[in-house]
Amino acid sequence: MAATSSPARLLPSGDSAITVEFSRNIDDAANQRVLALDRALATASVTGVTETVPTYRSLLVHYDPLVTDFDTLGEKLTALAQLPVPPTTTTRRWRIPVVYGGEHGIDLDDVAKSLKTTPEDIVARHVAGDYRVAMIGFTPGWSYLSGLDTFLHMPRRQNPRLLTPAGTISIGGVQTGVQCLAGPSGWHLLGRTPVRTYQLHRDPIFLLEPGDAVTFSAIDAKAFAEQDRAAERGEIIAEQIAS
Repeated sequence: MAATSSPARLLPSGDSAITVEFSRNIDDAANQRVLALDRALATASVTGVTETVPTYRSLLVHYDPLVTDFDTLGEKLTALAQLPVPPTTTTRRWRIPVVYGGEHGIDLDDVAKSLKTTPEDIVARHVAGDYRVAMIGFTPGWSYLSGLDTFLHMPRRQNPRLLTPAGTISIGGVQTGVQCLAGPSGWHLLGRTPVRTYQLHRDPIFLLEPGDAVTFSAIDAKAFAEQDRAAERGEIIAEQIAS
């Protein structure tokens, strides 16, 4: 029996939160259960719950300890976690433009050498992927995507960089990611996108959500510069496509 079909584990996280853990590994089946529980909690409006934070393999549930407690809420969470995962009827799909290599993707050549192939092959494989937003975290808008071609799986950098550019598209381990804000990273930088997955004064503030589907398209540096200026003005550059 797969690990993700086992009962969820309830773990206390301080005196006002519960972690509902579905697996100790990163996999889509566990993540689907996480997102299903998150949706079920939103629908059920469980008393005392103040916030939920979905991750790859667990759901952090914050609660008001003056309204409910670990045991009472835990029983409700256990019951909801045991419900069958409903089929996804509507999935938002996004096509995100990326300029690969050169100054925008400084690790592309090294990744190709490590995997004994060409930069063009790396780009083709990355663009061909059909990805899914598993979680948002680390910094605002940082989107962790599952579905990376197994050929592109590789360890993260031994020495993380203290600063990487906003909009970086990178790979690390079994994942690829969309980094919205400049910040540290130990992932391999393949390119950059003009898309802002987080923009404070835009509606919506966060563009991608867990469960969304994502594909990438290659653009050149000129198109990147033009779209980057448009995105700075608040335009949503990513294309939403039919499911």
